[in-house]
Amino acid sequence: MTSLAERAATLKSLHRKGDPVVLPTVWDAWSARSAVAAGFAALTIGSHPLADSIGRPDGEGMTFDEAMTRVAQITDAVDAPVSVDIESGYGQPAERLINGLLDAGAVGLNIEDTVHSEGGRLRSPEEHASLVAALRAVADEIGVPVVINARTDVIIKHAGAGSAAGGPNESGEFDDPVGEAISRLRLCADAGADSLYPVGFHDDATQRRLTDELPLPVNAIAHPATSDLAALTAAGVGRISFGPLLQAALAERAAELLARWR
Repeated sequence: MTSLAERAATLKSLHRKGDPVVLPTVWDAWSARSAVAAGFAALTIGSHPLADSIGRPDGEGMTFDEAMTRVAQITDAVDAPVSVDIESGYGQPAERLINGLLDAGAVGLNIEDTVHSEGGRLRSPEEHASLVAALRAVADEIGVPVVINARTDVIIKHAGAGSAAGGPNESGEFDDPVGEAISRLRLCADAGADSLYPVGFHDDATQRRLTDELPLPVNAIAHPATSDLAALTAAGVGRISFGPLLQAALAERAAELLARWR
């Protein structure tokens, strides 16, 4: 067993532009062990499949303590660095989030700018960057270089509260949501993020714009059955995860198997 600091450093070292780390998105000890047995060096825990695994809705339908209970079960089951999607932070202060993650054995986190406890509003660019900075400061004080994957939902939502790239138009949508995402994530990079996650499935030109214009490794979402690793590598991404799609694909296969017995 390596120390948490060593695991965090290992996780960060796997993020390389154009040579992406694939972090299978898991939700329990079984899925985590399956991914490690398949040869993956690190994992991420997705909020959506994790919530599904305990019968709760995504969007902070579970509490932070409930999530950390399951995270601890996963980290106990595998000897690999684990990152966790903590959604928008469950309304918890940065110190509670970092300490909770470390106590559960995790060494990385996703933090998004959709505030689920406040009607799904988007944090302003500065507000989100300030949260990233607070998380970084706590981790640095503790001495564990927790890998912060700063996420923005602006591309998939096309709306927000405040803009670092000119603001939304009269309809509430940004004229250039990709540009807005880039501006937001640059602030997060300056605040101490390690990787950047402009969530959504993007065409090749958009993906290349994101990787070209952002200063840190970019996280891309992929479908485990249909996406192309070579194409994402060529687009310059530095991290690949599956969101809820691995769990969904397994659920489809399970439905096919079970249908034979009805």
